[in-house]
Parts: sequence; C-alpha cells; structure tokens
Amino acid sequence: MGLTYANIELINELRPDLSPVRVSALVDSGAINLCLPAEIASQLGLKTRRRSVVQMADETTIEVDVVSPVSIFFENRETTTTALIHGEEVLLGAIPMQDMDVLVDLRNERLIVNPDHPNFAMSKVK
Repeated sequence: MGLTYANIELINELRPDLSPVRVSALVDSGAINLCLPAEIASQLGLKTRRRSVVQMADETTIEVDVVSPVSIFFENRETTTTALIHGEEVLLGAIPMQDMDVLVDLRNERLIVNPDHPNFAMSKVK
C-alpha cells in the first residue's frame, strides 16, 4: 500500500487579502490534526495562538506551535480548523477529514468525498 495525497486549498480566514495556497497534502487517517510546514503557515499569514505538546508516531513528544484559523477546501467540501506547525509537507489528519466527510479510497490511493453523502458533508453530533 502506498501513500495517499490530495490536492487541497488552504486559506487564512482572518486574512482575505492573501491568496489561497494550493498544496498536495499527505492524507493520514492515523494522524489527528492538520499539520503545516512553517513556510506554508507564513505564506498564509497564520499567527501562533499557543504551543502544544504532541506525541509522534514513534511515541516521542515534541512541542509545536498551534495556528488558526485555517480553512481547508477539497472538492465540494470545506472545514475550518487549527493546525500544528510541524514537518516538511502538509499532512491532513482525521479531524478535518471527518468534518469534511471524506474518505480514503485505499484501492486507488486517493481521497474521495463520502459516496453516501456526495452533495453535502454529514457530521455526527453524538
């Protein structure tokens, strides 16, 4: 099984004067949050809201900056969330994926809109 990437658009909701940033994001349903490289956060004019300690896949812990609000657009879906500043590429984790109601198509290694709800995102509230 290979890696899955998705073309997404990112914007800073507080800076409508800045252009959106289009990126190819690594899709990782095992990760929780959106992660952005510092360079992308800077392009978007995102400001650090706080610091947070996070656990990596190898169980080490690191402290990272948390920025917001960043909006993510994929096909006919969007969500607004916080992002962790970490890594060399954009990583799309489970929380924004669930909020947009998108799924990983493992067979074709791509991100897709949930076929059960093709026209709107369905969220669970309980």
